[in-house]
Amino acid sequence: MIKLSKRLATIAELVPDGSALADIGTDHALLPVYLVQQGRIRKAVAGELNLGPYEAALRQVRKAGLESSVSVRRGDGLRVLAPGEADAITIAGMGGGLIVNILDQDEKGVLAHVRTLILQPNVAEDAVRRWLLEHDYVLDEERIVEEDGIAYVILKAVQAPYADRTQEDVYRERTLPSGYRLAREDLIRLGPYLVERMEPEFVRKLREEKEKLEKIRRTIAAQASSPQSAQRLREVEESIGKIANVLRGQEQEA
Repeated sequence: MIKLSKRLATIAELVPDGSALADIGTDHALLPVYLVQQGRIRKAVAGELNLGPYEAALRQVRKAGLESSVSVRRGDGLRVLAPGEADAITIAGMGGGLIVNILDQDEKGVLAHVRTLILQPNVAEDAVRRWLLEHDYVLDEERIVEEDGIAYVILKAVQAPYADRTQEDVYRERTLPSGYRLAREDLIRLGPYLVERMEPEFVRKLREEKEKLEKIRRTIAAQASSPQSAQRLREVEESIGKIANVLRGQEQEA
């Protein structure tokens, strides 16, 4: 029986029971094999572009004796799927920009049949949230997990006709206990559910991000000034200020 890491186990929890799943960028096919073994999903497609991981996925599926339930395919992104083959898709362990690029490369119209997306960007979560918002997928849940000292954000989204909430509900402006008001753009960047919960993992992630931005600010300030660097400095300072305001509310509660 497959044993998943904390990150993959959290992703697995968000996959709807009874789904026909496509795991894009499957690596060793751990997630689809686990979900089939647990009886959580009907069937799966494990898609992988790179030869080494593709061969490892084939071995994993054969070892589990699940060739009839998990189809391992080598190909680029959604191109491994036919429309209607999957009603849920997982994409994990890559940058947010790459995830968005994969979702945009949907020449066959695969996504028209996909109710649920579970996406785990390593960076640029805001780019993924924005894509979901612009393509009528409502953000249904956000999780944050720490593994080997790294915080991973996992996003689950549902096609708008099947969602329990509207985009307006998810991204409505809200005021923190500190009195600081978060606009839609702030929530897209930070995460509407993460901001509401302010879990310790998220607080640590925000503090680390603030520290990185402060280093960038010092580097820009030490360089020769130009209109471009001055504009960049203002943007960085604005981001630092917003994170500081969010963290201030947490510190006041503590």
